[in-house]
Amino acid sequence: MRFVLASASPARQSVLRAAGIEPVVRVSGVDEEAVRNSLTAPAPDELVTALATAKAEAVVEQVAAEFEEAVIVGCDSMLWTRGPDGYEVVGKPPTPESAARRWSRMAGGTGELLTGHTVLRVGSGGVVARGSDHLSTTVRFGEPSQQELDSYIATGEPLRVAGGFTLDGLGGWFVTGVDGDPSSVIGISLPLTRTLLADVGVGVVSLWNHAAEESCNS
Repeated sequence: MRFVLASASPARQSVLRAAGIEPVVRVSGVDEEAVRNSLTAPAPDELVTALATAKAEAVVEQVAAEFEEAVIVGCDSMLWTRGPDGYEVVGKPPTPESAARRWSRMAGGTGELLTGHTVLRVGSGGVVARGSDHLSTTVRFGEPSQQELDSYIATGEPLRVAGGFTLDGLGGWFVTGVDGDPSSVIGISLPLTRTLLADVGVGVVSLWNHAAEESCNS
């Protein structure tokens, strides 16, 4: 049984490796805007779950041709936070200017990091079981100085991640706390993924690599 991650995210890969799984990476290349446009006024949780599903489904044919048995995990994250016209769902900031505006609103406040996951179990050349769900984690933001914020945005990191911040990178300096699952803020929720794997009949411990098992037993 192979664990296939339908994402190129280094952060997601790092979380999985630290948790004993060496993922096979197959990037979905999904047109996220097209997925959004195909939905009619989706709730934020519906949107992130639909995007996660689209990413997982996009690689099914390739994975089914490569492996006799596999589980595909698709993930998507967005930040539900205060915008200029009330609360809004935001993904990656498109420009440094938008990242700066977003941080000016987030600083000293909170946001809900919404994470959608889909797990597809592949066998006999196609999908034999599936599970999808989402969760929300509250992120409490600090108040970086203007110099700190300018330096952070200049690194380019905020433009590469949902919400314009990281927990496990440079952005971690400006996050004062998390209420909920920290791994979901990094990009892939270990507890939710474990639950969805169980829903499709796969125990997470069966996917742990040998090196991780030896480390746990030493």
